[in-house]
Amino acid sequence: MNLKLIERVGKRLKPTSAGTTLLEHIARIEAVVEDALLELSSHASGVAGKVAIGTGATACIHLLPPMLQALRRRFAQLDVRVSTGNTDGILKAVEENRLDLALVTLPASGRSLHITPLLEDEFVAIFASSQQPIAAEMTPEHLCELPLVVFEAGSSTRLLINEWFLQAGIRVKPVMELGSIEAIKEMVAAGLGYSIVPRMAVAAVHHRRGLQVLQLVPGLSRTLGIALRQDKPVSKALRQVLDALHNLNATPP
Repeated sequence: MNLKLIERVGKRLKPTSAGTTLLEHIARIEAVVEDALLELSSHASGVAGKVAIGTGATACIHLLPPMLQALRRRFAQLDVRVSTGNTDGILKAVEENRLDLALVTLPASGRSLHITPLLEDEFVAIFASSQQPIAAEMTPEHLCELPLVVFEAGSSTRLLINEWFLQAGIRVKPVMELGSIEAIKEMVAAGLGYSIVPRMAVAAVHHRRGLQVLQLVPGLSRTLGIALRQDKPVSKALRQVLDALHNLNATPP
């Protein structure tokens, strides 16, 4: 830029106006560099950084919170962010590297993805606590004439439920189709119908308030799996999150 930064005044050297401006910026640059080095040192010496997870609403509400709480306690500099959506959208975000990993219902696929089964999640029938159960175990024949409150069409969970009925030769017509597991549970607790939901959604006492839970016969379950890009570098932060997810399979509900 051909600017004079220093000038001689008598026997002393002083910064010019341009030099003074540069010195002001240098002080800020030094502070920014120090902050950057401090943050980088936390990456080098421990577990730090951001990990973005995509999953469905049920797993987000009923499976991940205790795991995330434990990670926060162990690694204060680890920032785990969770977003929810449908399986196709989540997997696309992983392929485009907008998410680091996905926790989704299998089967799932993607040309650039590595899919690992994680855990089995059983489905159960739920009714309002005030209702008299038809039987100790619920079959498609028991349920087909009752008002069904179910997940919205197109969701992987809805497809599994439809297939369970179809294997018994029954095509059900729900009275309500909702996108929220908690909305479904509230409708059922109000006595407006029954539903079929993942057991994890009613595993804790406070999550099944106002509900009774009954076994399905034949049994119905889904497999949850982890999806990563095949070329995804596994940082210390991502490794801790993956290890915590795999430990979920060994943790009793």
